Amino acid sequence: MDESQKKRLYWQLPFLALLIVGTVFVIRQSHVMPYQHAEDFIFGTTYQITYQCDIDLGDSIKSELMKVDQSLSPFNEKSVISAINYNQSAKPDEMFLEVYHQAVAISRETNGAFDITVAPLVNAWGFGFEKGEMPTPRQVDSLKTLVGYQKLSLVNGLIHKDDPRMMIDCSAIAKGYGVDVVANFLRSRGVENFMIEIGGEIVTQGVNPKQHPWRIGVTKPTEDSLAVGHELQTTLNVNNVAMATSGNYRNFYYKGNKRYAHTIDPHTGYPVQHNILSATVLAKSCMVADAYATSFMVMGLDGAKEILKKHPDLMAYLIYDEGNGDNGVWFSPSLKDRIDQ
Repeated sequence: MDESQKKRLYWQLPFLALLIVGTVFVIRQSHVMPYQHAEDFIFGTTYQITYQCDIDLGDSIKSELMKVDQSLSPFNEKSVISAINYNQSAKPDEMFLEVYHQAVAISRETNGAFDITVAPLVNAWGFGFEKGEMPTPRQVDSLKTLVGYQKLSLVNGLIHKDDPRMMIDCSAIAKGYGVDVVANFLRSRGVENFMIEIGGEIVTQGVNPKQHPWRIGVTKPTEDSLAVGHELQTTLNVNNVAMATSGNYRNFYYKGNKRYAHTIDPHTGYPVQHNILSATVLAKSCMVADAYATSFMVMGLDGAKEILKKHPDLMAYLIYDEGNGDNGVWFSPSLKDRIDQ
């Protein structure tokens, strides 16, 4: 080794030592820094959030979620969406517009299987923010005239409805959006490891308190109107991805020995009768995963597969009725490595 090489080495050694010390410090901090937990009630459901941070961000998280509620909750009489539904003067805020544009895009992609204007029908069947009784066929036909995402438009920054009786319900996309809002907030505060769950819609990043990738169970779709059953169909590695599940096995009722579930087909006006029992979708954002999970429940197995062919960025785990009393499972080939056998 000549003299110039020795000098270069002497200059490099301090930087190498600093790099080693820094790496050890980061690793040690990731183990020492505590995981916080926040849980409460929002959007008519519960949320549970686990995140690694040296301070409690629970109040700030709730504040972020209340912003979403104030914009998109039809159960909140003072929200932006309520004002639009009841034809009051209200300019949509940024949150509403972000969800609105995404909803319209997915409505186009699914040929209207996803449609935020289905609210009058959802209400009429007793599953919405206004509780109705089972509608007659004539009433269904009448309400269908108020449904259609194409009948909404944005004019001079305001939502225009072709018929003032139209109503909007973003429940099938807003929960997922709320998860995204919290995820972005935590990232803005430098939080690298977290799991956010709101009513079954989930986003994860980094590792869990045991320093392992986050794994989330997919519930078996057995009739459970009280939501007390937790038997799992499988467990998925959902690290650094969003996940949403839609199913008709909890929110339903019987009348006249016939079962009516909460997912309404915007085209027919009736609760869906397709063979999919549960649709779990993984996507880059929870808002997108949420909307497509609902869409797949409306479209059925074959329709869902067609959409997935066009969108390789989406992954789905679908549980369906084989027609003989048994349940079948279909999942995207790209999801295989995320399924715990």
